[in-house]
Amino acid sequence: MRTTFVSPFTAETARELQRKAPPAPAAFTEAAPKALSPKSELLLVGFDFGTNTSCVKAAYAGSTDLVVNELLPTVVGYAKEGIVENLLPGNAKVLYGQLAMKNRLYLRLVAPLMDGLIEDIAAAQDFARHVRQVINPPAGVELRAVVGVPAIADRSARESLCQALGGLFNKVMLIPEPFLSALGYRDEGRLSDPSYQDPVKNSIFVDIGAGTTDTCLVQGYFPTAEDQVSVAFAGDRVDDLLQEAIRKSHPDINLSLLKVREIKEQHAYVGKSETPVSVNVVVGGKMRKLDLGEAIGNSCQQLLQKVFDSVKSVIARASTDSVADLLQNIVLTGGGSRIRNIDTELQRLLSEEGYEKPRVQTVGDNYKEFLAKGALVAARQAKESQWQQLAA
Repeated sequence: MRTTFVSPFTAETARELQRKAPPAPAAFTEAAPKALSPKSELLLVGFDFGTNTSCVKAAYAGSTDLVVNELLPTVVGYAKEGIVENLLPGNAKVLYGQLAMKNRLYLRLVAPLMDGLIEDIAAAQDFARHVRQVINPPAGVELRAVVGVPAIADRSARESLCQALGGLFNKVMLIPEPFLSALGYRDEGRLSDPSYQDPVKNSIFVDIGAGTTDTCLVQGYFPTAEDQVSVAFAGDRVDDLLQEAIRKSHPDINLSLLKVREIKEQHAYVGKSETPVSVNVVVGGKMRKLDLGEAIGNSCQQLLQKVFDSVKSVIARASTDSVADLLQNIVLTGGGSRIRNIDTELQRLLSEEGYEKPRVQTVGDNYKEFLAKGALVAARQAKESQWQQLAA
């Protein structure tokens, strides 16, 4: 019998964590959003709390109109000691997202998450407060959020997440990220089309994020731990490998991770490189041209191997009767899905392994929004008993 995902986190624990939460530091937002006009007493939120980028979508219960639809870099910047007056916007002590990145020279940047899990609880609380400010719900409106969690999130990780969200949302649900991506990718207008392969009905969803690669068997119910494989090898690890390769081949060049990530996002590929990859970088004020094709390809190839191994593992867990259709509906999402040729190369590896006519596709350019979109769908469909109370 299939069971619904239920977190072990309790309302009593949430209230205790909320009482211990530190007060919010003085912060600055680029433009404080106007309070939403209440159309209902319940505002539903789909929240993708991502390692590098977060997405927030919100709508009132009973309405399909989005009142919040934002992509936010998941970063908090704390002003450095001794910073001069009027250098940072509003003399803020804390900046978030794009503002933090823009002013990073004067800030101590903190990433709240690592490998998809909360690494710095204080920064996570600050970022969650910022998300609440972005939503800016009217007084008296109940705020409920469905939040995605990676498959590796154990009880302690879920408690940390709820601690970060405590006092900001009235109720939450924590649901595995690949399932939410499948729900968001689903085209409900085509469900009556017999040729449409419903990703929620029978698929393998692979979410290649920044911190983790989560592979999930999606067959119409909230997946259990047995239906998922999660590895802490994803976009950030590719950045590390590429940075290490550049340092090895060019010892006099020390590119920041931000610059390395920018290079990867522009040129990432697997398989055979069609053209040389030459990248211009500024070193000591002088322009240098680097040939990084082999380094980029080798780094991305290691990620592809992890994806391949994970997909094989999930296929082995599926019922024999479902595998033939399952192989026709393997879907890649997340930032890693934008690596050139990753779908065709994964399909080739599966075919060479002997799998019968596998079909691999990617979700496309809107990959950053599908998880939050699916979370909002789940929030609309949730039963009252599935929500966790976070505030007294």
